[in-house]
Amino acid sequence: MVTVIGLYGETLEIPCNNGAVNAEDVLITKWKYDKGEGLSGDLLVKRKDQNVSILTTDEYKGRVSMAAKSSLLLSAPKLSDQRTFTCMVVAGVDITEYPVNVVIQKTPEGLEISDKAEELEIGKLTKASVLVNDVTGLSTTSSVLEYSAQKEDTDAVFTCSTKNTLAARIVSSPVTFSITYSTENLILQVTGQDSLVEGDSMTLKCVADGNPAPTAFNFHLKVQVLINISLRLISRHCMSLKGKTVKVENADSYTITNVSRNTTGEYKCSLVDDPTMEASKAITVNYLDINLIPSGNIVKSAGEALHPNLKIDSSGDTKVSWTKDNVKLDKEPKFAKLTFADSGRYECEVTLGLLNQKASLELTVEGAPVITELTKKRGEDGTHEELICKAEGSPKPAVSWSINGTLIDESPFVNGKITQKIRVVPTENLTVSCMVSNELGVATKTINVSSINFISYLISVIEEVRMDKKAETDENDQTKLVVGVVVALIVATLVLGLAYLVYVKKF
Repeated sequence: MVTVIGLYGETLEIPCNNGAVNAEDVLITKWKYDKGEGLSGDLLVKRKDQNVSILTTDEYKGRVSMAAKSSLLLSAPKLSDQRTFTCMVVAGVDITEYPVNVVIQKTPEGLEISDKAEELEIGKLTKASVLVNDVTGLSTTSSVLEYSAQKEDTDAVFTCSTKNTLAARIVSSPVTFSITYSTENLILQVTGQDSLVEGDSMTLKCVADGNPAPTAFNFHLKVQVLINISLRLISRHCMSLKGKTVKVENADSYTITNVSRNTTGEYKCSLVDDPTMEASKAITVNYLDINLIPSGNIVKSAGEALHPNLKIDSSGDTKVSWTKDNVKLDKEPKFAKLTFADSGRYECEVTLGLLNQKASLELTVEGAPVITELTKKRGEDGTHEELICKAEGSPKPAVSWSINGTLIDESPFVNGKITQKIRVVPTENLTVSCMVSNELGVATKTINVSSINFISYLISVIEEVRMDKKAETDENDQTKLVVGVVVALIVATLVLGLAYLVYVKKF
């Protein structure tokens, strides 16, 4: 028997022996169907050279017609149409029947998950879903999933799908379930833990991995209590750590304001309904205190020792840098024997993370003045001498000379040092004194100064020329010639002068 598969709701063409009968020989074509229990029902008939006559008056009325090659057209087929349809053909004196088995199929649609469980509990099989389809004349297929969830299934997406030979796989809309499980781990979190400094606020947060999350926690805090201890008439104060428990409900956090170094310690949180489930964390509040001894304005005498002592009280490792008059120093200032040049402003800077502290001392080294150098220098025109007196002392020393002269220059008083230059024109050989004085003492130093005349000036010029040329090579003959001429002139001048003196003495 030939089988024809039709789609639910779509017009189906049922062939009459696949059109093999020659239409010119056919006298009568009739379609009937199997009603069951050995009964049959007539659908339609067509006689040669006549129109089709519809015979049925039941459910097929208005649903059947004849197409080309005597095939039967069945509209709006449904599952109840799954039966045998027979084409009866009368050709000449022969009567032949061609039965056709009809199968109706329908593509699944409206796939959905219903009767969804409210939540899934770990380790317990739960009815998760039921698959339901329309039952109006169609077969019904359902499936029930019982699922034992795990913690990893949180936020997992569940779908169901179906597939038949007529269509691709159909997938339902995704659904998610709330996975419930008890708390297994606690974590204590602290806001800004690495940068807490005195005066900040810190928030403790207890994070639990249970679902639903716990709504009540105990926070175990460290409280500083001042205790007086008397021992042999010596009163001492110490800090004792005492535990304090704070219960919070409908929240998982607790905030401590204006923390101090005494807030440092170990903190815990635990579940109210299970105190054995707890988490802890060590909290450090950073602090920095420094004390520079001595500090402020310091006056010392030259030659004394000075060893500044920087004391640091901090919560961690610190960095220390020093400057003198805003110039960075390579090391900490220590003085075995102070000099006037050591005077200045010394500043130390101590850092610990974001914390910063500074301390300074203004050092003044005082002492009676001393003359470090007294020199002379012939002026370029040969008519005067420049005297240079260098001195050290503090407070600033005053400089005076034993000879009248013209002040050329006086340097600024820096690091206890001062330099003064004067110009003098001596008419005879002299001993000149430089005197420096302040309220702490007086210092004097002398230097010999020769009178200046033309001959001595000329000799000095020649001497300078000679010294300048001494290092040159013998190849510079022209220079040697000039020097020789100048020397000859000097000798001639001396001879003439001597002869003149002899003449004056004689007459």
